Amino acid sequence: MKRVISIFLLTAIILSGCNRHPANYSVEEITRIHNSLYIIDSHTDTPLLLIHPGTDLSRRNEAGSEMGKIDIPRMDEGGLDGVFFAVFVAQGERTEEGNLKARDKAMTVFDSIHAFIAKNPGKTEPALCANDLRKISKKGKHAIYIGMENGYSLGSDLSLLNKYYDLGARYITLCHSFNNDICDASTDDKGPEHNGLSEFGRKVVSEMNRLGMMIDVSHLSDKSFFDVLEITRAPVIASHSCARAICDHKRNLSDDMLKALAANGGVVQVCLVSDYVRETDGNRERDSAKEAVIKKHGDYFDLDEAGRKAFMADWIAVDSIYPPVLATVSDLVDHIDHIVQVAGIDHVGIGTDFDGGGELKDCYDVTGLKNITAELLRRGYSLSDIQKIWSGNLLRVMKAAEKLKSS
Repeated sequence: MKRVISIFLLTAIILSGCNRHPANYSVEEITRIHNSLYIIDSHTDTPLLLIHPGTDLSRRNEAGSEMGKIDIPRMDEGGLDGVFFAVFVAQGERTEEGNLKARDKAMTVFDSIHAFIAKNPGKTEPALCANDLRKISKKGKHAIYIGMENGYSLGSDLSLLNKYYDLGARYITLCHSFNNDICDASTDDKGPEHNGLSEFGRKVVSEMNRLGMMIDVSHLSDKSFFDVLEITRAPVIASHSCARAICDHKRNLSDDMLKALAANGGVVQVCLVSDYVRETDGNRERDSAKEAVIKKHGDYFDLDEAGRKAFMADWIAVDSIYPPVLATVSDLVDHIDHIVQVAGIDHVGIGTDFDGGGELKDCYDVTGLKNITAELLRRGYSLSDIQKIWSGNLLRVMKAAEKLKSS
């Protein structure tokens, strides 16, 4: 867990570097500075691993294994104090039967997160409000927050919001890759269905405000994004998105969106998915080979243990033949620089999307988080600004949402 160092030692480290270039910090000094900060990751898909029998995140798993990017030992090494585990449900049929399946899948993921915490009481603790991060970290534990990705899990039942809140959900990403009953998505090839938020979606936003839940605008179409900002009474988050001006992807936020987010008081949490970080020419052969693996085995997260192992063997074999082209931490911090320039230092944070596609060449898993701190130091960010990026801005938004909670 994070090693908390005294303010005097930390001040000495910073002052000792006043007459030298930030790039000259030693590895030891960077580690001390990183570990002195409160570090929170606003979005990971790790629970998709937890739902399978045999998953053990209490022990260290090798990078590149089927156990993913996060486990408790690697969280310790990476200095991660708090993390939002996403209850993600992929979109299925928007029918009564499909909605029931989505709700049941969401409940399974909630149960897996609660079971993980219960099995590791000495190292983890459930976190329900912004102030819990410091409290839990000071106990030498990791704060486990819960978010939900894809409002499809609501179907068209507004009452489920209260149920999910009671289970620990503190934000909901209103949609995912496709339009749902709440709003239009940024990447649905069918185009807009509601021209932004639906009438049901407007009720969802209002009810989330009443419950004190953060509204997550990642994955939303531009029109849906602006519709949310028009009616929400609380600042919003984009839990895992980047800047469109740096990487022209529909999932990223335009400068107009960044300015509107800043006016709303919200925060965009930059994402480590390389396709959102840096534009690449792509690799058609690699994409085709990956699609063939999926066609052969089916959806990884629907497979049993033996099926997942067979899937991973073929998946890793494709990576060895066609190595992925990964963005770098420097590419990621280019997004932070741009967002700071357009929206201000108070409106940017980090949501890795680990275990959901998030990986960089030099921040492949949670152990690499200190490399982001190192790059921020190299570019001259102050310690107070780095703290805002790592958790201060997100927690400010969370507190603002909490203040709206009513009985």
